Amino acid sequence: AGVVKAEDYTLPVYVDRRDVPLPEVAFVRDLSAQQRALKEKEKASWSALSVDEKVELYRIKFNETYAEMKKGTNEWKTILGGVLFFLGVTGIILIWQKNFMYGPVPHTFSDEWLSAQTKRMLDMRVNPVQGITAQWDFDKNEWKK
Repeated sequence: AGVVKAEDYTLPVYVDRRDVPLPEVAFVRDLSAQQRALKEKEKASWSALSVDEKVELYRIKFNETYAEMKKGTNEWKTILGGVLFFLGVTGIILIWQKNFMYGPVPHTFSDEWLSAQTKRMLDMRVNPVQGITAQWDFDKNEWKK
């Protein structure tokens, strides 16, 4: 008792994000002897550092540059492939259902039946104010223009 150890998830973490330019902690937490020597050399004049040393100091603090973060990935191909795969599976299921699950189309969907039904509605003068018979000219026996 007496000493409480902080859990790892309670400590700040490193993340590379374009909207957070300075992460809370450095990318490399446990420095090697060479990296520690470089960090000591960093405290002096930066003109004494070579370009490679400056890049290595940057890589100690950050994992990626902005250009590396902005670089596109090929993840869109995977997503598009998954979407097309599931659309194909759905199409196969619909075709299977149409052929093996559902019965034939009812006769009431045929053109002859629909024309007979329309003629019957006209003969009965169904809904003459705004309905289908409002568009029929009974004197000329044709649709109004």
